[in-house]
Amino acid sequence: MFVLCAVLWYRSITSTILSAVEEFLRSRTAEAVNEAIFETLADEVRYDDLVEVVRNSAGDIRALTANAYEINRIARDAAYLSQKKIQQKSEAGVTIPLGAFFGIDALVGVGPGVMISMIPVAVVSSRFTADFDSAGINQTRHSIYLEVESDLSVVLPGRTNRFTVTTQVLIAESVLIGDVPETYLYANIFGDGYVVKTTQ
Repeated sequence: MFVLCAVLWYRSITSTILSAVEEFLRSRTAEAVNEAIFETLADEVRYDDLVEVVRNSAGDIRALTANAYEINRIARDAAYLSQKKIQQKSEAGVTIPLGAFFGIDALVGVGPGVMISMIPVAVVSSRFTADFDSAGINQTRHSIYLEVESDLSVVLPGRTNRFTVTTQVLIAESVLIGDVPETYLYANIFGDGYVVKTTQ
């Protein structure tokens, strides 16, 4: 009978605890990714480092070529550092107010903190995306973003919770003078090839 009551009690509070742990990890993951991107881009990255604009003799834009080496380097470093920092920030565990263990929403934030150890499992992927926007007559703003997606799993006894945290940061932009071929306006010049994934 005692075991049954203990099981029912644990099930009743698991959702509350997992919600608190998820909120904690979302916050720490956002911090970790932003720090990782900042460190990866410590040496300023310019638009010309990522994209080459090819023009014809009349000055018209004929092609936009991505610098595969530099793009893959940044994506790899950002994914690796993000994963490493997520691990570091979650090693100490998470503090849950004692009230959460009663399974009553009104008491979730009440009482002293109880430290809970957890096993976060992260799969971090990093990729580049781009947007084109009109910036005036015959002018187009080309914005380049680094997107880091962290797929997280929190493993607690008897329960696993999975969720995703996506962080997008503007890396570089430039205003292109002249007509930009429509094949670039409606497509990501980085394609799906520049994706780096790391698993913790």
